[in-house]
Amino acid sequence: MAENCLNCANPVTENFCGSCGQKKYKRIDKKYIWDELQYTVFHTNKGLLYSVKNILKNPGKTAREFINGNRVNHYKPILLVFVLSGLATFLSFKVLNLKEVMSAYFSQQKINSNFMLDIVSFMSSYNSILMLLYVPLFALTTKIAFRKWGHNYYEHVVMNAYILSFYTLVSIIFVYPIMFIFRHSPNAFFNLTQISILLVPPILVWFFKEVYKDKSLKSIIIKVLYVLGLTILGYFIFIIFTVLVGVILAALKGPEALHYMQQK
Repeated sequence: MAENCLNCANPVTENFCGSCGQKKYKRIDKKYIWDELQYTVFHTNKGLLYSVKNILKNPGKTAREFINGNRVNHYKPILLVFVLSGLATFLSFKVLNLKEVMSAYFSQQKINSNFMLDIVSFMSSYNSILMLLYVPLFALTTKIAFRKWGHNYYEHVVMNAYILSFYTLVSIIFVYPIMFIFRHSPNAFFNLTQISILLVPPILVWFFKEVYKDKSLKSIIIKVLYVLGLTILGYFIFIIFTVLVGVILAALKGPEALHYMQQK
């Protein structure tokens, strides 16, 4: 027998009201609390672990399935970027001691500047927010490169969220342990951060080949090179902008920052 929903008064024949979505009335007891815990904690964790597992196995396939509608078991891709970049930031500061290592590196390079450390600290402290800002910017480059292959800009945002999530996971699982070993060797530590960037081109080729299964490897490589070209162009524009901002900040910060600028 159908009961009336206590929220909108419509008949409820299933576990949820078909009109407003409220759960069918159930007295609050031990089982109710346990069910709520399962939904709010275990279900969320299952979605997170499920997405992480599938991204590590095949990020391109995972993105393609999510875009095509297979979403119920997946963690939200934008939220996943935020969570993983937050974890990466925590590990960088608390485990790798990033600030101390970079301070030692700057000292070895005769760059004794609190100004540079402030920049490193800012970028690391706000890494999660910066990663979220990178996603729509990178999505613009992939949308331009793959503009004739059927996906809109917002679908490219999702793709880039998965790309960034995969790169972050690879960094946490494989790169960070090596960096931890070399944390007492600032030069090697810094070089590892640069070498890890070389992972990006093969990741992009693999990712987009899985997204566009019907396209040839050659065409994928050409598109990825186009993406990298646009990214490098954007990077140079960013560098010019950063230099201009750096000069302004150096002037505002005073002699110590200006001394660094003169060293450069």
